Amino acid sequence: MILRLALVMFALSSGFTSILFAGSERAGRIVAETGGVPGVQGVAGVAGIVGPVGAAGGQGVPGSIVGFSDFFALQGGAFNDNPGGVAAGAPVLFPRTGSNNGVITRVGTTSTFLLPTTAAYLVMFQVSVNEAAQLELALNGVGVPSTVVGRVTGTNQIVGLALVVATAGDTLSVINHGTTGITVTPLAGGTNPASAHLVIFEL
Repeated sequence: MILRLALVMFALSSGFTSILFAGSERAGRIVAETGGVPGVQGVAGVAGIVGPVGAAGGQGVPGSIVGFSDFFALQGGAFNDNPGGVAAGAPVLFPRTGSNNGVITRVGTTSTFLLPTTAAYLVMFQVSVNEAAQLELALNGVGVPSTVVGRVTGTNQIVGLALVVATAGDTLSVINHGTTGITVTPLAGGTNPASAHLVIFEL
C-alpha cells in the first residue's frame, strides 16, 4: 500500500515537472496562454518625408462695400451752404466732403456726384426744411419716382433711403420734388449749425 502511494506521487510530480520545464509544444502553449514577459521596446523609426504643398485655394469673395462717400451741408450761424433755399426741381447743395475712400466723387459742383461703375448703390440722405416738402433722388438729372420721401409738417427732417442701380458715369443728386421752393432750416432744433447729409455706398 505504501509502495503504491509512493509510485502515484512520483508519477504526478514527474508530469507536473515535465509540463513546466520541458520544451514541448504543450509547454509552449501554456506559456503563451498565460502571457510572457514583455520584450524591450524597439528604436523609433525615422520620420517620413514631408508631403508636397497642397494646391492654392480659390480667391475669396470680395467685401460687399466697394466705395463710400459722405457729402454734407451746414446751415446756420456762420454757415449758409444752401442760400436762398431750394427751388422746385432744383438740387439740394452738399458742398462739403466727409469720410470717403475716393471712389465716389463730386462732379465739379456742390450738388452732383459721380457713380463710377455699373453697380447697385445704397443711398441715404437727410435734410431739415421749414416747409411741408418732398425730396427725391435723381439720376442724370431725372427723378427716380421710387425714391420720393416727404413730410406734411414742419417738425421733423426729411429722411430718404433707397437702393439704385446705375450705369458707369451716371450722376446722382437730391432734388426738390415739390412745386414750390423750400428752405433748409438753419440751427434746426438748437443753437448749432444743422447738417444735411448725402451718404452713398457702392455695393
